[in-house]
Amino acid sequence: MSQSQFVDEAQLNVRGGDGGAGCVSFRREGPVVYGGPNGGDGGKGGDIWLVADHNVASLIAFRDHPHRRAESGVHGKGKDLHGRRGESLEIKVPEGTIVKDLYTGEVLAELYRHGDKCLAAAGGRGGRGNAKFLSNRRRAPSFAEQGEHGEERWLKLEIQLMADVALVGFPNAGKSTLISVISAAKPKIANYPFTTLEPNLGVVSLDDDTNFVVADIPGLIEGASEGRGLGHQFLRHIERARVLCLLIDLAPDDGMPADEQERILIHELGEYRPDLLDRPRLIVGTKADVVQPEDLELIGWKHPVISSVTRHGLRDLVGRMATLVHEARQSHDDPEGLVVIRPQPSGAVVERVGEGEFRLLGRDVERVVALNDVTTPEALGYIDFRLEQMGVLKMLARAGVGEGDIVWIGEFSFEYQPDL
Repeated sequence: MSQSQFVDEAQLNVRGGDGGAGCVSFRREGPVVYGGPNGGDGGKGGDIWLVADHNVASLIAFRDHPHRRAESGVHGKGKDLHGRRGESLEIKVPEGTIVKDLYTGEVLAELYRHGDKCLAAAGGRGGRGNAKFLSNRRRAPSFAEQGEHGEERWLKLEIQLMADVALVGFPNAGKSTLISVISAAKPKIANYPFTTLEPNLGVVSLDDDTNFVVADIPGLIEGASEGRGLGHQFLRHIERARVLCLLIDLAPDDGMPADEQERILIHELGEYRPDLLDRPRLIVGTKADVVQPEDLELIGWKHPVISSVTRHGLRDLVGRMATLVHEARQSHDDPEGLVVIRPQPSGAVVERVGEGEFRLLGRDVERVVALNDVTTPEALGYIDFRLEQMGVLKMLARAGVGEGDIVWIGEFSFEYQPDL
């Protein structure tokens, strides 16, 4: 029976549903030859939401299947029948998931609590049917809007474990053994470095009212803050811990002195994130069962010592952890989920793309073209009317666009002719 794998980073491609197209239709009522327009609107495409769920423990679901699509909206019909909206899609991710733009690295959301959610990709707007274009100027509009394409983007998901205490130390310092003794967690344990290649969580319960979560962070090495080994992947899981517990191997195989281990661990934490050094911190010597008291005196060891084998010092250590966690909880509120709203730019911007070529950028302007059928003369007339309403023609003139220059809006282009 294979053991499920913990995956704490993943790439995800999301695409909102396309909007349904509006309908071109006219009433035909008995003797009435030319009835009014009655084409219905297309339905909006479904959105894609990321939702934190405490029942999800890993990002493994996205490793081999990174694409997610929402349902598209249904096209409008005659007799003022509007298309159905596309079903939105909710994607469940673990608590503590950080959502970033894959290409820019911008943090879009931090989903820490169960139920936190963010909009990953918006569905496209449904096109308006020809009934919406009825006016005194257009008594029988023979065009409708197309549906807008849903938003598509690549995201990077990262998990930051939500632990009260992070056990930090060099490989083989006894972190896995300690967490297996003080909690119900059962990590892999062996006498060689890098036994732990993925974090383990354990719940320590002192009584009905006192419990906290301990994270066994995979062993650090010197240079981890600069990315050596798997440094950044491991250090990331320490960021949300309230208390740091540095485990110093008192009987290391490589003979590294205890004070040197302490110095390197503190240095790596500070280099990665200086504020980590402001967290409540415990320094504990491990493997006391194989070290003589006189050896500790020789090295001037002043910190507590424990043995996970004989359980020496564990009661006092757990008590000190509980006290520091309680104090940290009292002084700091639980982190709230952060959702960064990405405002859509209004208006338009003119950008020169070549000799005699310009591009109009702006969501509203691009939407006017994207939603309309540029192959029909009446729709082209409506596009021209809307652009004039938005002041685009004056904007082009101010930007130095001359007669005969090519202007691009999305995939559509036209030859600029100034008003006479």
